[in-house]
Amino acid sequence: MDASTLSELRKPRSYPAVSVLMPTHRSAPGNRQDPIRLRNLLAEARRRLHDDVRVTGGTADHVVHALERAAAEIDLRHASDGLVLFAAPDGEHHAFAISQPVDERVVVDTGFATRDLVAAYTRSPRYWLLTLSDQRTRLWSGQGEELAEHTRDGFPIVPEPADEIGAGRMARRGARDVEDEPHRRAARGVAAALEHVLARDRRPVIVAGVTRHQAFFDEAAGSRIGVAGRVDGSYEGAAPSALIEAARPALHAYEDLREVGVLAELEAARSIQRYAGGLLEVARLVEEGRGEHLVVERGYYAPAVRTDGELVPVDGMPGVLKGADVVDDVVDDVIETALEYGGEVTFVSDGFLVDHGRIALVTRY
Repeated sequence: MDASTLSELRKPRSYPAVSVLMPTHRSAPGNRQDPIRLRNLLAEARRRLHDDVRVTGGTADHVVHALERAAAEIDLRHASDGLVLFAAPDGEHHAFAISQPVDERVVVDTGFATRDLVAAYTRSPRYWLLTLSDQRTRLWSGQGEELAEHTRDGFPIVPEPADEIGAGRMARRGARDVEDEPHRRAARGVAAALEHVLARDRRPVIVAGVTRHQAFFDEAAGSRIGVAGRVDGSYEGAAPSALIEAARPALHAYEDLREVGVLAELEAARSIQRYAGGLLEVARLVEEGRGEHLVVERGYYAPAVRTDGELVPVDGMPGVLKGADVVDDVVDDVIETALEYGGEVTFVSDGFLVDHGRIALVTRY
């Protein structure tokens, strides 16, 4: 999953575009029930389509077959935490196994229910991991459980040996300075190269290395590069899986602090009248293109009926509202609209926005 794929999936489709979402299990015995649950959800989608007066029998069958093709692309014996299937009347179909739980549901609408994909993309922390060592400094691009070495922009960086003239000058200042100077030079090069990377792709930076190497980096970076977290120890030659495991506590701590920072941002926005809370008010402002930063609890979604251009949230399953202009998940619509207008979307833990109606917005004006 990447930003361009996500953008394409958010585009409108012909009705009925069907989304099937199901929590899955990574291992036995839980995963033994996953095929049964999936068959039941596909049966529910089939029933919803055949009962919908807006859908012809041929179109319903066509979409169901596309859903079945999507389902066949996923091996439930090696599932992740959530399964997302999409299908549209033209035969388009997609299948995604994502590393976050989803709420089990079938959505029939004029677009795919991409909220969980957006959540998986934005929730899975995108970060840079910098590993410092005597041999070479490496930069890693991380997202969720994936980590790949960044081998552009001057990385990896290898400390240069001190030249003879430089060594002679340093000798008068002491043996320790002679020994440290190559590392200081390398640290300055690392800081400059990392600044160049961050100018194009700003992410939190996790720094891994022994205390001495981290001190050299901090000295070179100064206040220009903020460090989101640290991992102590030498990781020269470590496999990506080991690096992910080592960085995980620092990332979790950063995410906790980020959620606290979001609350502070909302309160600051409230004080200057650039704040909205609650679904109806947030939805209206986002539709007007005024959303700068949308904050949503991960488990919040709500069906609604569109009446005279306004959304009215409803209780119960939307499938029972025959003939109504039903939006299966208005929260998903709000998220997608905010992204379309170039807004930022942040997901926080359930219950974190209890004083904000589970969804809040910092407006542009």
